[in-house]
Amino acid sequence: MPTDQIIQHLTKHGERLDTEIAHAIGIPLPVAHLHLKQLTANGKVMSCHVTRFVEGIKTEGITCRLVGHIPKVAPGKKTM
Repeated sequence: MPTDQIIQHLTKHGERLDTEIAHAIGIPLPVAHLHLKQLTANGKVMSCHVTRFVEGIKTEGITCRLVGHIPKVAPGKKTM
């Protein structure tokens, strides 16, 4: 099911854009939006509309992350 795949993808990769999620699990963007809305309504995913500028190009999308999930700290020395 796409909802399970979305949860697994967000668990593994953390916060992602809707387009990245759809591309990664191989489903069309409208289908991803449908499942993301369902997951948001159930309280499993938090999402918000964002506008990003990458090299001067405007990109709009929905950023999503799991509710209550704290990713593991990356290994290695941390700078202060």
